[in-house]
Amino acid sequence: MTGAHRDAIRTARSVVVKIGTTALTTPKGMFDASRLASLADAIQARMKAGSDVVIVSSGAIAAGIEPLGLSRRPTDLATKQAAASVGQVALVNAWSAAFGRYDRTVGQVLVSAHDIAMRVQHTNAQRTLDRLRALHAVAIVNENDTVATNEIRFGDNDRLSALVAHLVGADALILLSDIDGLYDSDPRKGNARFISEVAGADDLDGVIAGGGSSLGTGGMASKLSSALLAADAGVPVLLAAAADAGAALSEASVGTVFAPRPERMSSRRFWVRYAAESTGALMLDDGAVRAVVEHRRSLLPAGITEVSGRFHGGDVVELRSLDGTVVARGVVAYDAAELSTMVGRSTTDLPADMRRPAVHADDLVAV
Repeated sequence: MTGAHRDAIRTARSVVVKIGTTALTTPKGMFDASRLASLADAIQARMKAGSDVVIVSSGAIAAGIEPLGLSRRPTDLATKQAAASVGQVALVNAWSAAFGRYDRTVGQVLVSAHDIAMRVQHTNAQRTLDRLRALHAVAIVNENDTVATNEIRFGDNDRLSALVAHLVGADALILLSDIDGLYDSDPRKGNARFISEVAGADDLDGVIAGGGSSLGTGGMASKLSSALLAADAGVPVLLAAAADAGAALSEASVGTVFAPRPERMSSRRFWVRYAAESTGALMLDDGAVRAVVEHRRSLLPAGITEVSGRFHGGDVVELRSLDGTVVARGVVAYDAAELSTMVGRSTTDLPADMRRPAVHADDLVAV
């Protein structure tokens, strides 16, 4: 099946390409526009062959280090945000210059985790990206590091790229960094086994994924998580080295491929499961857990044992078993105060205007 999945990536008409910080910097951490230009060449070749490409580019903080006279990547939040502010200008100018050689126009799209989590902003970002593509501009997406906090981060844009891939309905996601694929342990320490395809959970038995480098915030753990997220949503993923960008973008003959689930998840269900911020939680009894998880039924107030958090009707909440395990996420129909008065009560005992499910099956996704 490996050939089939690589063929799907090779022939994909709509592709999201994520480029990590280390792919755009020297070993000393300085932004290198020539590396970016080389990647633009490979992406241009893919676009010339007929594919529509959206780029998720890291590197803003790194690009701001030298202009600000800093000796290394900052560690405190304020300086990171200042470097990102300066670096975003340098980064998008570099992309603009690189694609200008091919008479292509670029557009910058800066988003935060909050933008993706809120349904209205999520939809607006989708419209912007769709319109840029319709106008034949190359969209350069990045996290808005100037306003992001340590608590709200995508992880060197790995997770963001997976969300964007689903947002734009991409046929494939290609993750490019300094890592040439997935290994079962750190290849720098020797005796690591290369994994050419991940078709399911069994292929990840014994895999140890590490954290990020001093230059970026991703690392194998972040890339693995994001690849599995996109694959679970129905998008095939290729994880490869930026040095192999030409082969990755043309033939998909390098790196590790992650097989997608057979059916693509709907945009709304994907948003509920992966993108939306949960604003509260509902504790369920064992019967309600079975109904929700095994039979995909709506959640009724009778199966709820406890309500926590401050939420309103239309917000996304976590559904938890009695031991606290999150078993599903869904769009709740009532606000917290109202639902608290309904806990454990049969629908027939409630007023007529309170007989809707607490979470309808159409708005519920098991995790």
